[in-house]
Amino acid sequence: MEIGIDSFAAILPDPATGRFPSPTVRMAELIEEVELADRVGLDVFGIGEHHRGEFLDSAPAVILAAAAARTSRIRLTSAVTVLSAADPVRVFQEFATLDLISKGRAEIVVGRGSFVEAYPLFGLETRDYDDLFAEKLDLLLALGETTNITWEGRFRASLKEQGVFPRPHQLRLPVWVGVGGTPQSFARAGALGLPLMVAIIGGNFERFRPLVDLYKEAGERAGHSPDALRVGIHAIGFIGETNAAAGDAFFPGWAHLTSKIGRERGWSPPTRQQFDAMAGPEGAFLVGDPQTVAAKMQKASKILGGISRITFQMSTASLDTTAMKRSIELLGTEVAPIVRAARRI
Repeated sequence: MEIGIDSFAAILPDPATGRFPSPTVRMAELIEEVELADRVGLDVFGIGEHHRGEFLDSAPAVILAAAAARTSRIRLTSAVTVLSAADPVRVFQEFATLDLISKGRAEIVVGRGSFVEAYPLFGLETRDYDDLFAEKLDLLLALGETTNITWEGRFRASLKEQGVFPRPHQLRLPVWVGVGGTPQSFARAGALGLPLMVAIIGGNFERFRPLVDLYKEAGERAGHSPDALRVGIHAIGFIGETNAAAGDAFFPGWAHLTSKIGRERGWSPPTRQQFDAMAGPEGAFLVGDPQTVAAKMQKASKILGGISRITFQMSTASLDTTAMKRSIELLGTEVAPIVRAARRI
């Protein structure tokens, strides 16, 4: 099982003063987090894509390229690229360039995005939400197969024997499909034979098993090898010396962002009781001490029929940079060895 971190480059106010840290400082801290993850032996680091004031990740390929120059082994990916609102040619060029800088460590997780700010920002209609993604994914995958491409669609100018450069260091850039809870998205990823990254940010792991089964069934019907149908999960997670310490460090930032987004979407304000339930044995949060988190990761893998990758979304803990770095260190030096040893038995 590959283990890593996803960051949205969250920039949060100090709860005592209400003041926000400097974006320049926060970005420097983020690059240090990627360096630390590389140093402690984690497998992957992802940068999300948002176009909101709470996050600094509107240009993930740029952040990943900066991290590539200061790391040596960790794989670097988007988490996710909002492909529906992007030009697939430009996405391919950016990540092919990242792949050259990193000497073959780049990946792309593509999705439609759970926030819609990118659509009006780039002149697109949310009514075309799914059609945009399907067409642009088709083009992105075609770009990985050929240098001089001929292609035609509804939402982008046609291409006729057009060369697309640079080519990546890897023979093919790995492309994962990021999904939430829409059955159609799971089935499409399976039919295409692409690895699946499931965002599980609440509830429990059990409710996603039928969707994972749907993905695998669609892939097998399309003739893809079961080995190609890899499943990863993106989960809320944070590690501390104790369960209580992990919760105390992570909750304030999580509550701040969840409250703000919840007001926009008509949700009730989150409570510590709700958070603790999600971090408990039956909830989907991977928050706690190393032994607790490792056991919960293994349980999640069993529930979902075996998973290939888990990435922790822990950037809402960036209010406390010391706790954040300690969490990354614990994930690499204590949690990962427990999980890897269990997989070898």
